[in-house]
Amino acid sequence: MSFVNTFTARIKDDSRRRGSGTATSSSRNLKMRTYKPRTPGLRHLKRPIEDHLWKKGPFRPLTFAKKRTGGRNHTGRITCRHKGGGHKRRIRTVDFHRLAPGPHTIDRIERDPGRSAHIALTTNNATGRKSYILAADGLRAGDTVQSYRDGIPDDLMAAMGGRIDPGMLAARTTTKGNCLPMHMIPIGSVVFGVGSKEKGGAVFCRAAGTYATVVAREPATKSVVVKMQSGEVRRVSKFAAATMGVASNTTWQHRQLGKAGRSRNLGIRPTVRGVAMNACDHPHGGGRGKSQGNKAPVSPWGTPAEYVR
Repeated sequence: MSFVNTFTARIKDDSRRRGSGTATSSSRNLKMRTYKPRTPGLRHLKRPIEDHLWKKGPFRPLTFAKKRTGGRNHTGRITCRHKGGGHKRRIRTVDFHRLAPGPHTIDRIERDPGRSAHIALTTNNATGRKSYILAADGLRAGDTVQSYRDGIPDDLMAAMGGRIDPGMLAARTTTKGNCLPMHMIPIGSVVFGVGSKEKGGAVFCRAAGTYATVVAREPATKSVVVKMQSGEVRRVSKFAAATMGVASNTTWQHRQLGKAGRSRNLGIRPTVRGVAMNACDHPHGGGRGKSQGNKAPVSPWGTPAEYVR
């Protein structure tokens, strides 16, 4: 039996994103699905509420099998630790370019095992061609999205009277899920799936709940300035594309797996602390008790693990 409970999560205040010097914390109530603790693995399990997601398998023609290495190279030696096992996966071929013009109808919203954000299966109303795209937060089956990378459609230009009306253009095009070139996006808009160059795909803000803010336009350099959630400011081409809205699955960061087995199902193997090892296995190992030996933290191969003042 599952329950929808509200718990308080500590999140960073928007003052840091606005560039103020102090980073404060605030509380926000988030609805997550919890379960009656019939077993120990259900006691601490918290999951996002995803009742709108497709319950069956993916659209097979847009997938292919994923080959796993288990962190081993061609000689069989472990070169990347903490990898191995996990459930079988199929990689979804997501369209990050959104070059096809015209309206697309969303058939369903799906979970993608290869990423944290959700994806949407869309059908081109003109050709019937299906494709996967990154789903914006709030999109549902039956909605219509469109890409304006090829320019303003003729019907929209005729509705504006043959000339570009900035207000009407923004009202008709800047709805969540639509893909627009950066020079068509109003200043202050929130976007995700941001590209960096002309005719390129989305490279920034593709994870769950991520977004960027359009800050300014620079006509001299033919670029647009965007600000990331981290406070980083980047300059991208004005012909690069971005999707309106916020990446879906915004509560993904607050999930709790509840038990070690779910982490193993994701293909993540345990991480052992260095102080719990023997001296022959790690520089922090050995000794009596939980002693690191008054040494600076290093990796198993002796590389400094953090900056020491």
